[in-house]
Amino acid sequence: MKGYHNNHNQGKRRWRCLVIGVLFLVLLSMLVPLVFLLGLYHNGFHSTGHLSDRQTSSASATDQSSHIKELINNFAPTLPKIHQDLVINFTSGAENKTASSGTPVVLPVVPPPPPIRNDAAAAGTDEITKHKRNAVEESEKCELRFGGYCHWRDEHRENMKDVMVKKLKDQLFVARAYYPSIAKLPSQEKLTHELKQNIQELERILSESSTDADLPPQIQKKLQKMENVISKAKTFPVDCNNVDKKLRQILDLTEEETNFHMKQSAFLYQLAVQTMPKGLHCLSMRLIVEYFNSSAHDKEFPLSERYSDPSLQHYVLFSTNVLAASVVINSTAVHARESGNLVFHVLTDGLNYYAMKLWFLRNTYKEAAVQVLNIENVTLKYYDKEVLKSMSLPVEYRVSFQTVNNPPASHLRTEYVSVFSHTHYLLPYIFEKLKRVVVLDDDVVVQRDLSDLWNLNMGRKVNGALQLCSVQLGQLRSYLGKNVFDKTSCAWMSGLNVIDLVRWRELDLTKTYWKLGQEVSKGTESAESVALSTSLLTFQDLVYPLDGAWALSGLGHDYGIDVQAIKKASVLHFNGQMKPWLEVGIPKYKHYWKRFLNRHDQLLVECNVNP
Repeated sequence: MKGYHNNHNQGKRRWRCLVIGVLFLVLLSMLVPLVFLLGLYHNGFHSTGHLSDRQTSSASATDQSSHIKELINNFAPTLPKIHQDLVINFTSGAENKTASSGTPVVLPVVPPPPPIRNDAAAAGTDEITKHKRNAVEESEKCELRFGGYCHWRDEHRENMKDVMVKKLKDQLFVARAYYPSIAKLPSQEKLTHELKQNIQELERILSESSTDADLPPQIQKKLQKMENVISKAKTFPVDCNNVDKKLRQILDLTEEETNFHMKQSAFLYQLAVQTMPKGLHCLSMRLIVEYFNSSAHDKEFPLSERYSDPSLQHYVLFSTNVLAASVVINSTAVHARESGNLVFHVLTDGLNYYAMKLWFLRNTYKEAAVQVLNIENVTLKYYDKEVLKSMSLPVEYRVSFQTVNNPPASHLRTEYVSVFSHTHYLLPYIFEKLKRVVVLDDDVVVQRDLSDLWNLNMGRKVNGALQLCSVQLGQLRSYLGKNVFDKTSCAWMSGLNVIDLVRWRELDLTKTYWKLGQEVSKGTESAESVALSTSLLTFQDLVYPLDGAWALSGLGHDYGIDVQAIKKASVLHFNGQMKPWLEVGIPKYKHYWKRFLNRHDQLLVECNVNP
C-alpha cells in the first residue's frame, strides 16, 4: 500500500507539472503578440500631429529614417531612369569640390561687411533681412537635397488643416510640461487640481476628435480656459529642467515628423516624375494590340522615297513616348512654310516600335514624311551590333551653382543641362546619305518655322547648339579628368541641335567620343559624370552657338519664366523633371504643349489621356 501511495503521489506531481507547463505556454502565446503589437505601436504608428509626453529616444528616429531610406533605395532601381540627378555644385570663380560621401558641398560666398546705419529702424530691418536670408538658405538646402521637388512643394503648398486640433495638442503638451512642477508646490492644490482637470478634459476631447469638424461647439471656451490656467502656472517658479526637457521633446518630435514627411513626399514626387502615367501606358498597350490585330504590320509609310534625299530638311528624334514625339512633329509641321520639305526620323526601341509605327501610320502631319526606326534593327557598316543593343535618350543633369558677381544678393541657381546619349553618336552612320540634320529632343515644342536653320553657315563647326555660359568647363574640371580643354568654354545643351554630318565624318567624332569615354572613366567611378564630361569634350571648339531667340529652356523646372520670352522663342524646351505630360508638370506652361495634341483621337479618349 505504501508503494501504491508513493506512485500515486508521483503521478499527481507529474500531472501537476504538465498542467502548469501548458498554462505557462498558453500565457506566453498570448503575451508575445501583445508585446509585439505594443512595440509596433510605440515605434512605428505615431498619429499625425499628435504630441504626447512619452519619452522619445533618438534611436527610434534613426531607425525610422533609415527604414525610409532603405525603402527608397529598394524602390529606386525599379524606376525607369529618364533623368540623371547628378548634382554638380560650384561657386563661380572657385574650384568645384564634392564630398566623397556623395553629399554636395557648395563653396560659401562671403559677403562684404554691411554698412553702418544710424537710423532707429535698423534693428527691425535687420530682423526682417535675417528672416528672409534664413528662408532662402532653407530653400537652397532643400533644393540641393531634393532638387525640383522643393519648387513643386512651394507652388503647391496648402493651408494648414485642422488648426484647432493641432493647437489643442500643443496646449496639452505645454500643460503637461508645467504640471509636475506645480504639483510640488504645497500651497497650490487648487491650481494643481484645475490644471489636472483641464489636461484630462483635453485628453478626452482629442481621443474623440481627429479633425476640427469633430470638435464640440464649446471648444473655444475650453481652449481659453486652458490658456488661462497655463498663464497662471507660468507665474510660479518651476523646475526649469523639467519644462525644458518637455519642450525640447515636442521640438524633437516635430522635427522628426517633418523630416519623415519631407522624405516621404520627395520620394512620391520622384515616383510621379519617373513613372509613366496610366493614360500613356494604356495608349501604348492599345496601339501594340491593334497593330498585331490589324494589317498594319504589312503597311509601309507613304513618301518613303524622301527618307534619303539630302536636299530635304531632315529632323531626327529619339523617343519612347508616343505622345511626346507626336507633339514635336505636329508643332514643327504646323509652323513650317513648306511642310512638303520636312522628313522626320523617329528612332525608338523594340519595346515601343510597334506602338510608334501604328500611331504615325494613323496620323498625318500636313505634307511631312515620317519614318519610324527600331534602333535595335539598324545595321551599321563600321560598328558592331552590340552598340545598338539598347537605345538611350538624351541625359539631363541638375547643376547647382552660386555667383559671386554681387555677393550680398548671391543665391543658389539651378540649371538642367541635357546632353547627347551614346546613341546620338551613331547618327552619321545611321543616315549615311544625309549631310545635315536637326536633332530635337522629345520634350520640345516648336512655335516658328525652322527652315532658316538649313541656311546657317556654321564655319566648319559640327554642332549648332544653345550654350549655357553660366556653366563653364573650367568649373567642371574635377569631372573632365586630365584632358586638355579651354576653361572658359561654355557648356552646350541638347534640345535643338543642327548637326553637320559631313564634317562629323571627316573628324570621326564618334571614335573620339568612345576614346574619351575610356580615358575619363579611369579617373572617376561615376558613370553619370563620365557621360557628361565625354559629351562636352567631344565637341570642344566644334560648337556653333545658336542665337538665344531660337530656343528657350527651363519650362520643366523654372516657375518664373516671363510670358513674353515664351511667346518670342522659336522652340520651347521643357528640360527638367516636370514634363508637360506628367501630372506634376508646371500648370501654366502645359497649354503650350497640349494645343498640339489631337484631343478627339478615339484612343486618347478611351485611355483618358488628358495631360
